Amino acid sequence: MNTHRHPARALVTTGLLVLLFSSAALAHKASDSFIYVDQDKSEIRIDVALRDLALVLPLDRNGDRKLSGSELRTSRDRITRWTEQGLTLSNSSGNCRMTGQEWGVSSHSDGPYAASRYTVNCPDGAAADTLDYHLLFPQDPLHRGLVSLESGEFSTLGVLSPDSRSFSLTTEAAPGGLAMFATFVYQGIIHLLIGLDHILFLLVLMLPATLGTRNGKARGVKPRLWELTGTISAFTAAHSITLALAALEIVHVPIAWVEAVVALSIAVAAFNVKWPVLGKKTWKLAFGFGLIHGFGFASVLGDLTSGISQTALALAGFNIGVELGQLALLIVLFPLFYQWGKTNHYSRAAVPLMLIAVGATSLFWVAERIAAI
Repeated sequence: MNTHRHPARALVTTGLLVLLFSSAALAHKASDSFIYVDQDKSEIRIDVALRDLALVLPLDRNGDRKLSGSELRTSRDRITRWTEQGLTLSNSSGNCRMTGQEWGVSSHSDGPYAASRYTVNCPDGAAADTLDYHLLFPQDPLHRGLVSLESGEFSTLGVLSPDSRSFSLTTEAAPGGLAMFATFVYQGIIHLLIGLDHILFLLVLMLPATLGTRNGKARGVKPRLWELTGTISAFTAAHSITLALAALEIVHVPIAWVEAVVALSIAVAAFNVKWPVLGKKTWKLAFGFGLIHGFGFASVLGDLTSGISQTALALAGFNIGVELGQLALLIVLFPLFYQWGKTNHYSRAAVPLMLIAVGATSLFWVAERIAAI
């Protein structure tokens, strides 16, 4: 292919190769820690995933790729020291002292976390007013510290990231409803754009609408846009339902199995484009598998917002963010694939090759994720 004459096609091809051969870790739940601040009790608890700790600390002493109870107990001091150096509480009088009260293992939707609870004592006896955080950012720029703050009748949520490492703990300066909503809109966009499995599923859902013929008949752009709109609307409705059910803790589904089924859904959808054993109505497929993807989207939100009065607001913002990220991808990708679809080799060679690549990648994820359960 002459990439100088067809820059759009070259861009699409390059982008797909980057996606498909990126680290498989991008297809899993993002790296998060959970920070719970209770100003009334002058306490803070931080939960860090054991899989993340293994990136920075030598926890697996015998190299068997499994973390035993004895290895975890042996590493306790190392884990707490590393956690404490990445977390600072302060007020106008200076840094506050964190005194360990309890340590153990907590369970979140994606597996075990090391959990540490501290009392907080500031030099002037007042409460801390600022939280500074920089754990895991050097190792993973996509890492997020997810904060839950409670102070009297006031409660709010926040997200710490490499470009936003401080969080106000005062009721006057802590994020209000609108700021929290905007934060979760942004995090929803990011969650969609870094979720390689969700991106590949969207790609597979989009491909039928990029084909210029259906059942041997040529199609114009209008019916194809209607097809794409119906498909994406069905996917959006489905994952919005299960995102809400999971985030509000109405339905509990193990995230490890959700991730495996999400990966399997990509392979099945790719197979169905070429051999429509599940029917040619892509919107039905999108709705069915969208229900599973919604549980995947909710894996972070449910862990963070449990018991928080702003759950509905955070949920709405996060869901809107996911939809905006989804829309942005389609606005970029569909015109490129539509133009590419005008070439003779698109339906005969390019689409089958993409489906094979996507199917093989997703089946690899299925095997990997089931092996980890």
